[in-house]
Amino acid sequence: MKPLNYVWFCTDQQRFDTIGAFGNKAIRTPNMDRLVREGTSFTRAYAQSPICTPSRGAFLTGRYPRSARSSINGNVIFSKDEKLVTSYLADAGYRCGLTGKLHLTSAHKRMEARGDDGYSYMKWSHHPFDSWEPGINAYQDWLKEEGVDWHKAYDAPFDDWPCKIKPYRIPDHINGIEPKYHQTTWCVNEAIKFMDQTREEDPSKPWCISINVFDPHPPFDPPKEYKDKLNIADMPLPYYKDGELDNKPAEQQDCYERGNANGQVIPTKVITDDEKREITRDYYAEIMLIDDQLGRLIDYLDQNNLRENTVIIFLSDHGEMLGDHGIYWKGPFLYDSLVHVPLIFSCPGLIKQNLRCDAIVELVDIAPTMLELSELPVPKAMQGKSLKGILTGEADPHHHKDGVYAEYYYTAGRLWQVCATMYSDGHHKVIVHHNGPVSELYDLDKDPHEFRNLWDDPDSRSLREEMVLKCFNNAIESNIDRVLGNTGMF
Repeated sequence: MKPLNYVWFCTDQQRFDTIGAFGNKAIRTPNMDRLVREGTSFTRAYAQSPICTPSRGAFLTGRYPRSARSSINGNVIFSKDEKLVTSYLADAGYRCGLTGKLHLTSAHKRMEARGDDGYSYMKWSHHPFDSWEPGINAYQDWLKEEGVDWHKAYDAPFDDWPCKIKPYRIPDHINGIEPKYHQTTWCVNEAIKFMDQTREEDPSKPWCISINVFDPHPPFDPPKEYKDKLNIADMPLPYYKDGELDNKPAEQQDCYERGNANGQVIPTKVITDDEKREITRDYYAEIMLIDDQLGRLIDYLDQNNLRENTVIIFLSDHGEMLGDHGIYWKGPFLYDSLVHVPLIFSCPGLIKQNLRCDAIVELVDIAPTMLELSELPVPKAMQGKSLKGILTGEADPHHHKDGVYAEYYYTAGRLWQVCATMYSDGHHKVIVHHNGPVSELYDLDKDPHEFRNLWDDPDSRSLREEMVLKCFNNAIESNIDRVLGNTGMF
């Protein structure tokens, strides 16, 4: 068999429940659905953090955020001791490229600092907005080459990020840039250029292209033609029950009353049901544009006879609250809305097709999986567990790990001090707030939408003690660093 290639497609802030094949009847995602049919999808895949940098650091290194020293957004550098899986592939002879964002360090007024990433082809665009000097955001440079004025084409009353209007109340007359000039489209254009160039230079050379689009991250600003494909009345309302926040952490109550991120997001309490449906419509419309561009990639691979030896990996770094529990955006919330994400592998010549795996898996498992699929050694430093056996039909698709572990240490504004760890075995979930008076405990079998916090419930005391111990043990065991090895001598 030829060496495997990789098309690694990562969206930003896409929930698990946004794919038609997984039961969402309000959205149309034929290409994501196709990957589900033509590959193995993990219906219980979880991110290691509800925010970007820690999650991306984990799945790119195969190491948990605390071990990788990648636990916050806004960090100045990425640890020089950490090596991305793409760098291991490059060492093995792969040509590795990236289009879109990387987000392992801050990109404020600069291109982010790069570490040992292995990318020899880099078309960097952290987000589509015109926030940098010329020559930094490759997407903006491309628009100028095409003769497109970003501000006129986008037609929005802001020119930098964060936007100066509420990101969840963009007026109807403001629409995203037309699809052919959209950043998602550009990311796929550049990925195809990379594949063409690599194959032309050396058809025998294996490659990996990482495609990291900004959408469906807010502001929710899809092109009008994608909005028009959806009926607002068909959109589901968020999961929320009156009074559910009464015994939950104060930051959740504050986000409901004042708006997330120190009020940057408009408070959910003042948004009408129709407006909530409109927000969801715009979020779904962004995902449908992504789906169309994913289809372009699949078609390209088919037309060039590459599907049989190219692994497509589709995932998102974390989810979006989307009004659930009275909150929009992301932050110190370890609800499934934020940590339960899509994860699909497809390679018809290698990976089981139409397999929906219900085993609990984590994004930290991706890096060792890629190395094992390519028959490369997995470094001892990697803490994830390879999914290769499940993908190839050699392992039980109903069990991979006993539970999932996630961490949260930082966000913006008054929420900086939140420090929390999460453990879920699929039946129960505990979220320990280590520096706060209120933690969280949920019975997922009886309460799948996590409305009722059982932390102070007298009848749940033994369950709380059991889950806190599991969370503590997982925090320790997950972050064991075996990089030095063991000779057996002492």
